[in-house]
Amino acid sequence: MTSSRTIDDIRTALDAVVKTYDVRGLVGSALTAEVVTAVGAAFVDEIGAAGQEVVVGHDMRDSSPGFAAAFAEGAQARGADVVSIGLCSTDESYFASGHLQAAAAMFTASHNPATYNGIKLSRAGAQGISRDTGLAAIRDRAAVYLAEGVTPIEQPGGSREVDVLADYAAYLRGLVDLSAIRPIKVVVDAGNGMGGLTVPAVLGEAAGLPALPIEIVPLYFELDGTFPNHEANPLEPANLVDLQEAVVRHGADLGLAFDGDADRCFVVDEKGQAVTPSAVAAIVALREITRVRAEEPDADIVVIHNLITSNIVPETIAAAGATPHRTRVGHSLIKDAMRETGAIFGGEHSAHYYFRDFWSADNGMLAAMHLLAEFGSQERPLSELAARYSPYALSGEINSTVDDVPGAYTRIVDAFTGRADFDELDGLTVTGLTSDDESFWWFSVRPSNTEPLLRLNVEAGDQATMSRIRDEVLALIRG
Repeated sequence: MTSSRTIDDIRTALDAVVKTYDVRGLVGSALTAEVVTAVGAAFVDEIGAAGQEVVVGHDMRDSSPGFAAAFAEGAQARGADVVSIGLCSTDESYFASGHLQAAAAMFTASHNPATYNGIKLSRAGAQGISRDTGLAAIRDRAAVYLAEGVTPIEQPGGSREVDVLADYAAYLRGLVDLSAIRPIKVVVDAGNGMGGLTVPAVLGEAAGLPALPIEIVPLYFELDGTFPNHEANPLEPANLVDLQEAVVRHGADLGLAFDGDADRCFVVDEKGQAVTPSAVAAIVALREITRVRAEEPDADIVVIHNLITSNIVPETIAAAGATPHRTRVGHSLIKDAMRETGAIFGGEHSAHYYFRDFWSADNGMLAAMHLLAEFGSQERPLSELAARYSPYALSGEINSTVDDVPGAYTRIVDAFTGRADFDELDGLTVTGLTSDDESFWWFSVRPSNTEPLLRLNVEAGDQATMSRIRDEVLALIRG
C-alpha cells in the first residue's frame, strides 16, 4: 500500500497541470498517458458517469489521439461508455455534449505551442468544470489512481465512434441564417488548427449543406499541430499579420482568425485593422436581444459581460432594454453565470462568446456567423460598422512581471484614493471620479492564475486620458 505522503507528492505534481479551468501541461513530462488514464478514471468517478456515455474528442496535435485513447481506457475501466468523435473543435465537443446530453473530454491546449496539450472537461449539457466545481476532486482521485493503479469495475464500459460534424454545422446554420446576405469575400486564417475542419463544414459545403453567398479565401487550413506558419493564438498581434495582409491583398470584406481549437474567433476589417472583441460582443449582443425581444416581448433579458470589456458593451445592452450583468473573467465562471442568470448571451475581452442556445457554452464560429449576418445585411464596410461600437480608447491587455502583488495594489490604492472608486470583484478595478466635463476612465489590474504577472487593462473616453492613466498605473505596478 502506498503511503499517504506519496499520494500527497503525486497530488502536488498534478497541481502543475490541473489549472483553474482545465488540465494543461508539457507533453511527456507533466502530461503523460499514465496521467491521462488516471484523470479519465477519476473524471468518471467524480461526476458519476459509470453506466453513462462520455464524449471524447481531440484536436490535431500529434499527442492528442494517443491521449484521447488513454483517457478512454481509464473512463471505460470505471464503467463509462465512450463516444469517440475524433478530430473536432472545442465548440464541436460542446455540441456533442449538449446534443447527446453526455459528459465530455476535449484534448487540446488551445493556443499554446505544440509541446503542450490538455483536457477541457464538461459535465452533460456542456456544463463547465473548474477547480471549484470538480477539478480539484478529480485531481485528488487521479493521484490515488496514479499511486495504486486504476481498478476496473466488474462491468467496464463499451465504446462507439460518431461523426458529429454535419450535425454540428446544421445546428449552427439553424441558429443564424446566412442564406440571404449580400455576397461577401472573407479571408479565414485557421492557423493550422481545427478551424481548417469546421469552417468548410459550417460556412462552405463540406458537410453537405447548401452553398452560402460567402467566398472563403483559406489561409493555413491544413491541420498541423506543429503550427508551421505561426502560433494559433490570434490574441497576439504578430499572429494576425498574415491575415491582415491577405485581406488587403485579396480585396476581401473582412478576415476571421481562429485559435488552435477554434473556440475563439478574432476579426479584422477590410483595411486589415483589428476589430476589438468588445465591438463584436456589442454587435452580437444587440442581435440576440433584438431576436429574443421579438419572440418574447415581455421577457427579462440578461446579457453577461466580463469586467474588462469596453463600456460600450453594457451601454449597448442597456440601450436595447436588457440588463447587463458584470462578471469575473474565466470561461467556466461565465458558463455558470449564464445558467444562474438565464442570460441569452455573454461576451469576453478574449473573444470567448457564450450563447444560451448553445447550452450556455462558448462558440467562436457562432459569433462569427452573427457578425457575418449583421455585416451582410447592410452595405457599409466593416470598418464603419465596427466604429459605431468602438467609441473609446482601450489600452489592450498589458502584462508586467510582479513578485509582490499586494505591494503593487497598495501603491495603486494610495495613489488613486480620493480620485477613484475601487472594487475587488476580480483583482482590482479602479474607476475615476470625473466631472461632466472630464473624460471618463477606468482600469483593471488582475493577477494571472498561473504566472507571476499582473494584467492591466485601461479604458477612457479619449486617447490622451487613456495614455496618461496607463502610464501612471504601469509606473506604480512596476515599482
